[in-house]
Amino acid sequence: MSPTTAIQSLWIAWLLSWMIAAPWSNRTVGRPRLGSELAYRLITAFGALLLFVPGRRLDFSLKLWPTPPVVGWFLFGLAAAGVAFTWWARLYLGRMWSSSVTRKAGHHIVDTGPYAWVRHPIYSGLSLALAAWAILQARPIAFAGCALIFLGFWLKARLEERFLRNELGPEVYDPYARRTGMFFPRV
Repeated sequence: MSPTTAIQSLWIAWLLSWMIAAPWSNRTVGRPRLGSELAYRLITAFGALLLFVPGRRLDFSLKLWPTPPVVGWFLFGLAAAGVAFTWWARLYLGRMWSSSVTRKAGHHIVDTGPYAWVRHPIYSGLSLALAAWAILQARPIAFAGCALIFLGFWLKARLEERFLRNELGPEVYDPYARRTGMFFPRV
């Protein structure tokens, strides 16, 4: 098996397991206004198309560098660590997880586990795995897709934070935001 096949298999396993676990969440009691999620969803979806859909022939398929197998397996390790981090975060969120911006029944700030380090560890873990995949591909279109997905994560994170600040109150959310970084731990 090649590192490319291994990372592709990792992404398929992550996506299937994520979808299987999706129904395991509390009832939604609040969500942002209709249409507020459209921008990040479109940007993220377009980025995913660029990064993951094979057979792209947009003249961006030029490979920028060869990736030696040892580097490929290192990148697989980074991708696996990123995916593991997303699952650790999802397990800590428990039944408050949602694929969209929502407030779940019993919603509260989770500030333990990966949430003690960063406010959006699922996006952080996915970003690490996506960057490893783009570097392994070494194609401009992969980097463009990765950048669009990162932008989508940033837009979604900003929306989530505004929404939770309004829903839970700034006195609850702001102290947590001050002591933890958005995607990277504060030093």
